[in-house]
Amino acid sequence: MKKALALCALLFASVNAKAQEIPTSASAGEKSAANSEARIQTLEQQVSMLAEQVALLRGQLKVLADTKSPSEESGARLVLTSASAPVSAESSSSSIASATSAPAAPTAAAPAAPAPQAQALQSTQSQTFGGASGNARLLNPDISLIGDFIGAVGHNDVAPSPSLQLHESELGVQAIIDPYARADVFISFGETGVNVEEGYVTFTSLPAGLLLKVGKMRAVFGKINTIHNHALPYIDRPLATNNLVGGEDGIDDAGFSLSRILPAPKGWFVEATAQVFRGDSSDVFTASERQDASVVGHLRGYKDITESTNLDLGVSYARGHNDLGSAFITSLYGADATLRWKPLRRAIYKSFIFRTEMFYSLRDQISPLDLSQSVHAFGTYSSAEYRVNRRWTVGGRFDRSAHARNANLIDTGLSAIVTYWPSEFSQIRGQYRYGHLATAPTSFDNANELLFQFLFVMGAHGAHPF
Repeated sequence: MKKALALCALLFASVNAKAQEIPTSASAGEKSAANSEARIQTLEQQVSMLAEQVALLRGQLKVLADTKSPSEESGARLVLTSASAPVSAESSSSSIASATSAPAAPTAAAPAAPAPQAQALQSTQSQTFGGASGNARLLNPDISLIGDFIGAVGHNDVAPSPSLQLHESELGVQAIIDPYARADVFISFGETGVNVEEGYVTFTSLPAGLLLKVGKMRAVFGKINTIHNHALPYIDRPLATNNLVGGEDGIDDAGFSLSRILPAPKGWFVEATAQVFRGDSSDVFTASERQDASVVGHLRGYKDITESTNLDLGVSYARGHNDLGSAFITSLYGADATLRWKPLRRAIYKSFIFRTEMFYSLRDQISPLDLSQSVHAFGTYSSAEYRVNRRWTVGGRFDRSAHARNANLIDTGLSAIVTYWPSEFSQIRGQYRYGHLATAPTSFDNANELLFQFLFVMGAHGAHPF
């Protein structure tokens, strides 16, 4: 009897424990459902708030469009469509319904909210027009205009320049044509006429890592020859480039350029470039016949010494026919070195650049005795530029160069440069230039000049070669 009573007590205790566990599990399920419902309500509130903000912006833009002229109204309508497009593309159908039912902007001038059907139709039309205008903007190239105004005072009887001149206005048009190519065109407007300074297409997806340029371009001969006038750190060009490499225009011709990055030791970037041109480049090369092409080769090596300092080295070669005919050849050899210091954390406040180039010209011509001879001429320059702070830079340059046609004429020059940058889109530069210029093998004329320059940029102008 006692055993039966003990068994009944054990069964009663287990049943009671099971009855207590059932409400506990039920309450846990109810709590989880309550949390999920709370999260859903929070999300719905956030979507509703976003819809109200969009409706508020639409109302404000409509008020602005009503108060503007018809020409300005189209621009405001364009902004309105671009603002509404992301919401309609990313929101669900419930959020769109919330947006259409949201109140208009609480301003006195705001019109009454349109019916949901009309507003939905307007939203559909806005998406269509906005997409079309967005594609049109993608197809438009980057257009820029750079003005270069130069003045000069002082004495220079050997190579005088005008007292005031709009030296150059460069129009740049640049765009990505497709995933495989981009185009760059730079047109120079000067007081002597209009000239296509550069206009070429670059194919960036060739096999074997090749990069091909086709069109008219500046030859990759040294450093200064590749830089446009407005991007120079001084107002004029060094005497060596004027006497040996064609001056302001330099080696600039129509042709092909093929470059490739070569395997190199660790830490070095090495690039080789080969170019073939028609053979007409200022007074350096002249093509008397169709086959009188000119060639240019350049090998560049770049290395980061520290995180703030890098070294850029290069050697160049150019060969072509000169103005005396197809039988007369001019060969140019060049070497360049650039040392840059630009701390990453204070690059806009402090920097230093030192650059030097050497040129050697070998030109065939006729001697006074009607005999063929080769003129060997050497030229060099060295320049340094230091950024004092965000707005001011100071620099200097030393020049020394013989003349390509007469190596006995040797010019020497010194320059001091100060540049002020009101912003990234304008600069004011002053340069004192001294020249000991040869007029005969034993006769010289001293030039003392003060040059000043005003540069301004409008639009998006792409960066030039580094």
